Amino acid sequence: MILDRLQRLFTAPLFPLGRQSLSLLWILQVLLLLLVVSLAARWLRRLLARRLLRWFGLPEGRREAIATLLSMGLAAVGYVVVVQGMGLDFGALAVLFGAVGVGVGFGLQELTRNLSSGLTLLMEGKLKVGDLIEFDNTTGTIREISIRSTVIRTFQGSEIVVPNSAITNGPVKNLSYISSDGRVDVMVAVAHGSDPLAVTEVLLEAALDEPNVLADPPPKVLLLGLEERGLVFELWAWTSAIHTRLALRSSLNYAIEEGLSRRGIELAGARQQIQLLDARTGPVAATSVPVPAERSGRCCLQDELPDHPWFRTMDRRRARELVGSGARRTVPAGSVLIRQGDEGRAFNLVLSGQVEAIHETEKVSHRLFTFATGEFFGELPLLLQVPYPTTLIATVATTLFVIPAGSFRALLAAHPEFADLVAAEVARRSDVLRSYRDCLRQRGLLDDTDMSHPLQWFRERLRRVLAGRPAPPPAERGEAGGAEVR
Repeated sequence: MILDRLQRLFTAPLFPLGRQSLSLLWILQVLLLLLVVSLAARWLRRLLARRLLRWFGLPEGRREAIATLLSMGLAAVGYVVVVQGMGLDFGALAVLFGAVGVGVGFGLQELTRNLSSGLTLLMEGKLKVGDLIEFDNTTGTIREISIRSTVIRTFQGSEIVVPNSAITNGPVKNLSYISSDGRVDVMVAVAHGSDPLAVTEVLLEAALDEPNVLADPPPKVLLLGLEERGLVFELWAWTSAIHTRLALRSSLNYAIEEGLSRRGIELAGARQQIQLLDARTGPVAATSVPVPAERSGRCCLQDELPDHPWFRTMDRRRARELVGSGARRTVPAGSVLIRQGDEGRAFNLVLSGQVEAIHETEKVSHRLFTFATGEFFGELPLLLQVPYPTTLIATVATTLFVIPAGSFRALLAAHPEFADLVAAEVARRSDVLRSYRDCLRQRGLLDDTDMSHPLQWFRERLRRVLAGRPAPPPAERGEAGGAEVR
């Protein structure tokens, strides 16, 4: 009895639609089949995006777009087949769909716009999952790009769901579009009367001591303006992890404040006004109390440079260029500056102290030569693009002037006399050249005749590097070894 009633309940016609009488059982069957089609379309989308389309080497965004379009097409065809297979005539629904479609169309305009924007984002690939972007005063990483919306995770840990049309219709700064390299700018204003070269040194020291700052492109300091409040400088520092720029800027600010305090350089507006009171006439004058120069702890860089004509005759402009190209670095005795086999990243001038070059093997380590005050190292790995053949250790407390690779090449190109100084010193240090001999021969940059004219050989290498051309192998050099940098 109960089963008969349930059967009549599910099979009893509810209302006719064209030639088909709809019952509760018919509706449940249609809904179940539509659900199966939807699950199959979703499964196909994941299969295409995560496995099949990977074989074609397509970017993730395009894989998602193609998979989404194919799954939507499968779902649409499946829905039509299900409905028609269940005996429903679409002609009977034409009038109903026509009436409802007009009203629904206006209501779904924004949804349609977001869907088309989502397909555009996925197909173009200008924004990808994992990109760091700035959008509408929001900075974060893209976690998901779907058909309707994009999910952005901010540095505060929150998730922001943004409609795709808002992203495609507005400017978006992609900080990791080509790579994760980016520039961090730090602005500093110091009091009038401060030595600009000393400020430049402080800023570059802070940048070059920071491990996340790249040596090429090198950090750079600009004097932006002479304002009423003081001298305004800006430090440009490049990093390969731009997503850490806030932490990097904080680290640089700490180092800059410490360096300015150590040298007795005041920030703009930091001077304290003291009124001198007279017992009879009241306030007499207002004066500022500067920080004593003794707090600096360091003399001018120009006073520490080696005794060489190029340094002795250096005018103010060349001194500014030299100071702006690198920074001093003080290391304690026993510090390992460079490991054997490391790539060259900087040119190092020994201002004081001593650095020993140690050749290490599996069984023994022995000292090859020593760099004393006024000598330099690092030019051969930079210019010839070869690794260091020795380990360099500071045997006593040592102060170096470190010039990053990009700044070193710029100095050589701008000042031929400095290039001549480097070439002459390299030719004089035959022991240094001998330590590089095996590596240079393996790379085809040296033959036996080069050692008889080391100055000409190095000048030719230097000229080719500055001209942006690779050095040819010995068999192709001919008589080019006599060229000079002028």
